[in-house]
Amino acid sequence: MMKISGVDIRPGMILDYHGKLWRVAKIQHTQPGKGGAYMQVEMKCITDGTKLNERFRSADTVEKASLEARPMQYLFAEGSNHTFMDTANYEQVSITADMMGEQAVWLTENMAVMVEFYNDAPIAVNLPDKVAFEVVEADAVVKGQTASSSYKPAKLSNGVRVQVPPYIAAGETITVNTIDSTFAGRA
Repeated sequence: MMKISGVDIRPGMILDYHGKLWRVAKIQHTQPGKGGAYMQVEMKCITDGTKLNERFRSADTVEKASLEARPMQYLFAEGSNHTFMDTANYEQVSITADMMGEQAVWLTENMAVMVEFYNDAPIAVNLPDKVAFEVVEADAVVKGQTASSSYKPAKLSNGVRVQVPPYIAAGETITVNTIDSTFAGRA
């Protein structure tokens, strides 16, 4: 186990808190007018799915779970399970959609990912920071809107809608940040 400061907590981290493993879903750094700054952390329990909101000050420490990360390749989805293959020994591991969370929409066949194990059980999947997808639908540009930084909705080949700059048209391939589902650039 490794102790980290409360302000070093990031989304996606796995924490050992009150004897359970928690995945950090959201964080918000708050600096009130009176008193010290703190990190508002929303966590979800890996085993039973309960949610917990907790405040951590910079002086507070929390245990970061020690996980073993293994490089794996995404193979396919079957029902609510996603199957990954270990690139070293070709063993296959199945991970539920609940465990994957919102990141499951960014999975593509043969994608290289890092799967984190805790006591030889898979508990987390780390996708690449950016993935490329084709834009299948994009609204037309409205004249005069390009003067200010405006965005328009676009539908990607995986069915996800993201906000893109006005110069992106249907048929183009773009890169998207997997962490916050935002436009990152042209591919």
